[in-house]
Amino acid sequence: MWNMKQLEYGALARRANQIKDELRQGVRRPYKEVIDVFQGDLHRAGMKPLTFIRQVLAACVYPPLINSSNLPFDVRQRAQEELGRCVGGSVGSYSAVSGIPEIIHSISEFIKRRDGGIPSHPENIYISPGSQWSISNILNVLVNREASPRTGVLIPVPCHNKTVLSITQLGAVAVPYYLSEEQGWALQVEELQRALESAKGVCNPVSLYVINPGNPAGYVQSQKSVQEVIRFAWEKRLFLLVDEVEKLLSSSMQAYFKNQMHLYKGTYGCLHVALQLYQDCVYGENCEFVSYKRTLSEMGPPFSGTVELASFHSVSKGFSGECGLRAGYVELVNLDAAVMKYIHTLFSKDTCAPVLGQIALDLMTDPPKPGDPSYLLYKQEIEQIRTVLVHNVKKVHEVVNSLPGFSCPPIEGGLFAFPRLHLTPKAIQKAKELGLQPDTFYCTRLLEEGGVFTGPGWEYGQKEGTYHISFCIAVPQDVMEELLRRLSSFHMTFMKDFS
Repeated sequence: MWNMKQLEYGALARRANQIKDELRQGVRRPYKEVIDVFQGDLHRAGMKPLTFIRQVLAACVYPPLINSSNLPFDVRQRAQEELGRCVGGSVGSYSAVSGIPEIIHSISEFIKRRDGGIPSHPENIYISPGSQWSISNILNVLVNREASPRTGVLIPVPCHNKTVLSITQLGAVAVPYYLSEEQGWALQVEELQRALESAKGVCNPVSLYVINPGNPAGYVQSQKSVQEVIRFAWEKRLFLLVDEVEKLLSSSMQAYFKNQMHLYKGTYGCLHVALQLYQDCVYGENCEFVSYKRTLSEMGPPFSGTVELASFHSVSKGFSGECGLRAGYVELVNLDAAVMKYIHTLFSKDTCAPVLGQIALDLMTDPPKPGDPSYLLYKQEIEQIRTVLVHNVKKVHEVVNSLPGFSCPPIEGGLFAFPRLHLTPKAIQKAKELGLQPDTFYCTRLLEEGGVFTGPGWEYGQKEGTYHISFCIAVPQDVMEELLRRLSSFHMTFMKDFS
């Protein structure tokens, strides 16, 4: 399924860059620019950074701006606070390995609000250079390189290959469990059981990796689904690794905020900011994000005190989209004190996460409040981004499902569409003759003829005999319209050529 020889998608990226260079040099093609939606990089795709975050970061990098009347008062005040937390008052200095203590405390408060008041302890939180870094390091703790049979990790299909590579490079086995495409990419416990059975005699599974909301599949787990997974992990004694990079505020959490307004200086309007922050990338009707930690706590004994959990979040995703600043965090739950000590030692072997990224993480988890000078613009910008994303989700579902040979379940959350390609035998045969995976062949032709850079489904894993493409939906509305126009035109020609 994941063939190391197939991890040559870099060739597709290189070709995309070559075409971009050719266009800049005046080479004539049917399009004037390449629409690059291969990665979930909001700013690369054309979405604008949030003004508040960039203004605070600018003042932190160049402190004289703190005295400039060109910046709002709350921006200057926040920049001063952030610099006061930095050693030597400079973002160029190292921080503590686990992160700036005040920012870790801010993240802890953010998690507490997210989970309806359930305590979050700063000593269980580590800031890292992105969530993938944290995942790799926690895997390093779980994997016994000398074990026989080898250590196994249950991993969803589809799933980004970086996580798969992290597992295999440690000498462990990635044990695939398939999300149900027919059920909107739902995670089914029966499939987890099948995957666990398939590992017998091959490896010893010790961990279960979950992505919620799904990336690239776009599903959002219900509370019932989360509970079922937790019970499964408890029964099978599996460590839960949960990538929760896009959040949602549920109705029950809204009630919590209404009852806890003293946390926000008595101003109910701050609920709106919290709503937008947690609802960043969840679009499905009757869908709500429920964190694993909250669900685990509410399930009570024996689950709440025994199931080991690592929850990951990142400043790269959601409305902030600050991929290049490289910052995320992991919160650890129910780990033994000796293990926590070892993890601290392991994390300490590297230097701290970039300080600017840590500040961006703080700004993401503690945004402007009603009454602050930056609040109205912040509110306007996130509402605009959300409006664009909701429009794009509906448009992608409508257009893609109208094309023969394409099908796409409703996108409930996340930043990607992952539609299925129903290729003809002739197209599959042509791909084989060229030594390409069928969906790579399709993506290559789409890039060359349509100027749209997408990802082939095999990169994420897929059931044998099925083919998909992946593309980021977090692009400006006019870009999405043009993308779908090009995709439709190319696809109809492609299907006709290989009918």
